[in-house]
Amino acid sequence: MLHSISLDMYQTAGIGVAALALGMFLTRKIPFLKRFCIPAPVSGGLLVSILTMASYYLAGVEFSFDGTIKDICMMVFFTSVGFQSNMKALKSGGKPLMMMVVLVGALIVCQNFISVGAARLMGLDPLLGMAAGSIPMCGGHGTSGGFAPVLESLGLQGASSITMACATFGLIAGSMIGGPLAERLIRRRGLAEESGSDDVAAALEGSEASPESKRERPQSGEKSFRDYTRAVYLLIIAMAGGMCLSKALALTGITFPTYFGALITACLIRNIVEVFSDGGEALRIDKIISLGDICLSVFLGVAMATLKLWELAGLAVPLLVILLAQVLFMALFSYLVAFRALGKDYDAAVLVSGVCGFGLGATPNAMANMSAVCLKYRFAVNPFIIVPVVGAMFVDIINTGVITVFLNIIR
Repeated sequence: MLHSISLDMYQTAGIGVAALALGMFLTRKIPFLKRFCIPAPVSGGLLVSILTMASYYLAGVEFSFDGTIKDICMMVFFTSVGFQSNMKALKSGGKPLMMMVVLVGALIVCQNFISVGAARLMGLDPLLGMAAGSIPMCGGHGTSGGFAPVLESLGLQGASSITMACATFGLIAGSMIGGPLAERLIRRRGLAEESGSDDVAAALEGSEASPESKRERPQSGEKSFRDYTRAVYLLIIAMAGGMCLSKALALTGITFPTYFGALITACLIRNIVEVFSDGGEALRIDKIISLGDICLSVFLGVAMATLKLWELAGLAVPLLVILLAQVLFMALFSYLVAFRALGKDYDAAVLVSGVCGFGLGATPNAMANMSAVCLKYRFAVNPFIIVPVVGAMFVDIINTGVITVFLNIIR
């Protein structure tokens, strides 16, 4: 006989944070997790979800979790993403940045065509294909958690477990293929010589993945408090306005994720402020990013810890087929298309490893891949400017738009 144990919002939040802390401990102790840039909430949350699965099968106990705190954290995170969307960066980044944005758009569209097409060929629900498409691939765990409720409302049972499992697979795959592909391009074309100089490591250590979030500002505790206060207020205002926008968008009959309105509202606020001043400074974007990152960690900890892994049992083989197809496509797209489009030089080869990183996982994977390549050869400045900007500003917005179009076509 199956027994159910229900946990309220506070208990669920406690489980998620405990999973996050466990993941941090595991990352420090297990080199594999650090090498492949597996996020702490993913490793810790997955272990907790395995324990709940064991209780389900061995003790007949099913845990039921309150998703309120997860939804709030998700909303805050995607609102912070909207505030990072500075359209001026398109001009300052030049042609390579614009080309990367185009490539990301093409990649996202192709990922969904592949996954939906494979699902249809196997006689499966195309929504399952969407759950293994750009939602977990380019979107990672954050977008997976954001769209899982949408997929479930459209009829895909266990969407959260499916998308999170696919996102975890993508993280590992993106880290495994990015470096080797760049290495092959560099060696075959003679783009660079191996370097044992400490200058490479020094350059990497001095680079900034996200200049706005890493900028050092000596300031008093009182000023820091005021800056964080302003950031919190701005996030709340953007979310409130975003909910109004989401309700208006719902009247169109088109399915949008719940966070879409807040993301767009935050983007509008940022770019309106940019017209009159330095938006990053005026809005305290670095503090907004910090708050968004905290909420993302809690969101992922809760999302991963509350997975019902037993719901994946009957889908293991079809999902593996779709995911392997995604990895093969990613390798071919990066090697044959992205490298040529980005200039066929050393910077382009480094960017290939980055494309694999966030095309199958997340921006941190891309940064780790590029760092590994540069550590072996030489430091490349442009890739470490382009990838963080594209990953932070454009991937989620483009991905959300493309996914929304696909869902409304196939539903």
